Formats: sequence, structure tokens, C-alpha cells
Amino acid sequence: MKKLIQINSVCNGSTGKIMASIQDEANKNNYETLSIYGRRKGYKNLKCIKVGGLLSFFDHIFLTALFDLHGLGSYFKTKKMVKILRKENPDIIHLHNIHGYYLNYPVLFKYLKNEYKGKIFWTLHDCWTFTGHCPFFSTVNCNKWKTKCNHCPQKYNYPISILLDNSSKNFLEKKSYFTGIKNLTIITPSKWLEKLVKQSFLKEYNVETINNGIDLSIYKQINNDSIKLKYNIPQDKKILLGVANIWEARKGLWDFIELSKRIKDDYLIILVGVTKKQMKNLPNNIIGIKRTDNQQDLVKLYSIADFFINPTYEDNYPTVNLEALACNTRVITYDTGGCIEQIGNNCGYVIKKDSNKIKNVENILKIIYNDNKKEFKVDINLDKKEMAKKILKLYEENDK
Repeated sequence: MKKLIQINSVCNGSTGKIMASIQDEANKNNYETLSIYGRRKGYKNLKCIKVGGLLSFFDHIFLTALFDLHGLGSYFKTKKMVKILRKENPDIIHLHNIHGYYLNYPVLFKYLKNEYKGKIFWTLHDCWTFTGHCPFFSTVNCNKWKTKCNHCPQKYNYPISILLDNSSKNFLEKKSYFTGIKNLTIITPSKWLEKLVKQSFLKEYNVETINNGIDLSIYKQINNDSIKLKYNIPQDKKILLGVANIWEARKGLWDFIELSKRIKDDYLIILVGVTKKQMKNLPNNIIGIKRTDNQQDLVKLYSIADFFINPTYEDNYPTVNLEALACNTRVITYDTGGCIEQIGNNCGYVIKKDSNKIKNVENILKIIYNDNKKEFKVDINLDKKEMAKKILKLYEENDK
């Protein structure tokens, strides 16, 4: 029986769900499995171990915020992780997000380079692995990551550093630890990210694109208006829906605020994932809902929406688009990252981003008011089971 261990910052959210899908499918195929995670709650029905803790978390925040040393805290917690890896000695280690205030990458990668003899797979959910600081760089049009990062224009974005800029040293440290590893295969959820990886210092590795999937037993159209009563949504309004873990400028919060000023009176915007502070400042024609793990509520909201709008300026292969499509809701999104790979001719619209954000909002309005598509057809795979099967197949192929 083969043994698989996965490592990720969390067990929830999009990356946590992806890790769970792989673990579940591996269990069905007689793998012995374990997920190691750093923060929040673990899985209820899958074997997992939490290595992070509050002290380690705040220590990591301190090092990041003052000295721009993200990924270099949590020393002793990562030692604990490596101890587990040594004891378990898995055939396969599958990495996901190794950033997120829980892991010391030099400690882990010294073990992977010098001791571990099995197969390593690394799913990149963003670009942090090959930059000196940021997980995304699209909004600032930065290409320093191709040669050597320095004077990072994203220093004040996640992982926020309010004091020093250590991007040049970080870049060289990552390049040193993340290259020259035997038996490493990189997985990207989008062709967009695959192309970037092949331009980075990770280009020595084989890169396979396997699109993310979602749980189609949960995400499907439900004709149930009870959700309107729960959140006081008027029966006579057309719904424009947005969903995000964190609403900020790069996720398009400004665009929704501007959209609210321009939509007709028979339209209403619903934003899921807003904070209490953001909720107090929303216009009257935007209903704010705090971040929720209640998937049934999300399904009902997706299902009542006339359009799902995702005006994200930085993203990889967002699962919220997939969730909306699975609920038979047309998606309007920008040509960001892998978004363009998700939307076919009959299931939504991709808007070419303009530097003038007002123009972007105007283009959204044109689509809303002039949509005449009758057929709804999704052209890509949405099923998490298919995603997991492809990854397991990749495990087997690399085992030959």
C-alpha cells in the first residue's frame, strides 16, 4: 500500500478543498493518506495533523511584517513536521501552499533535498514560489521575478511587510532551496500559471496543468427561494452576485461599489465574504454577507443569481467561477490569470481588463443589459473527482 502525505496551509477554502479531494480519491484507491496543515480547523472525515500554533503564527507575522521574512518563521513547528515525515516515510509528498504563516521552507526543503527519496509533487496555487515577495504581480505589471526581485512594488500587500524590503534576498533564497530537487513535478491549475513557471527559475521541472474541480454533488442548481427570506433579499430584484474569501481592491471591491452607482433600480448586488466594517459602508443596493462555510447557502445564492460577477484583477483558476457555472449561472469575469480558460461561449463572458476601471464597469453593464444567450453550456470539466483522478494518474505515471 502506497503512502501519500499532503501539506497545505489550511484544510478549508479552495486549496483545502482541493487537498481533501485528492486525499479522498487516494483513499478509494488503497493509498494510506495523511494531510498536514498549519492553521484553522482540520478535516472531520479525513486523517490530518495540525502543526501550527498561535505562538508560531504570531512569530511568523512579526518576522514578515517587520523584516519581510515570510516563510522563514515557524522553525520549531516545521521541525515537528519533518519529524512526522521521517517517521511516516511516505512514497509521495504532495505540497500545496507552503506560505501562510505556518512553515519554514529552508527546514522542509533541506529534508526534501538531502534525505527524502520518494516522489514530490507541488501544486502551485499562485506565484509566491518564484517571487521575492508577492503571490501575484499582474496589477503592477512587474517582471522582476524573471531575473531577480528587488524594491518590491507589492511590499505592502500580502504577505505585508511594513518595514524592510527583503525581496532580493528572498528571491535568491527561494531559488537556492526550490531548485535542484530530484523527482519533483510541478502541477498548475491553469495554462496561464504553467507559462509563468516555465519562465521562472523553476523551469527545470516538468510542469503539468490539471484544472481544479469542485464537488458536483453539492454545487448544482437549486430552485429554492428560502435564501431570500434568510437574507432579506427582495423577491422582485434581479441579482448580481460576487463571492470572495477577502474583499479587497485586487478582488474587484471597488468595481462592485462603482457598479452599484450605475445599475438600474430593478437590480441588486449581493457580496459574500465582506467584513463587519465593510458591511457598514456598503451602499443600500448592495447586501453584504459575511464569509461563510455553509455551502448550501452558497449554492442557493449562486442559483438565484442572474449573473455571477468576478471582477478579479489577480487570480489563478478561481473555484468561485466553477461553483457558479455548476449552478447554471452565467459568469462575467476579467481576462485575469486562468479565468479565460474557464469561460466558454455559452456560459459567460470574459472582459478584457482596461487600465481605466470605469471602462471595465461600463463593459459589465453592457453585458448585463444586452445578454441574449439562450443556451447554457459549460465546456470544461468541473468535477473534483476527475481532477483527483488525473493527479493520481500522474502519481502512477511518475512511478514507472
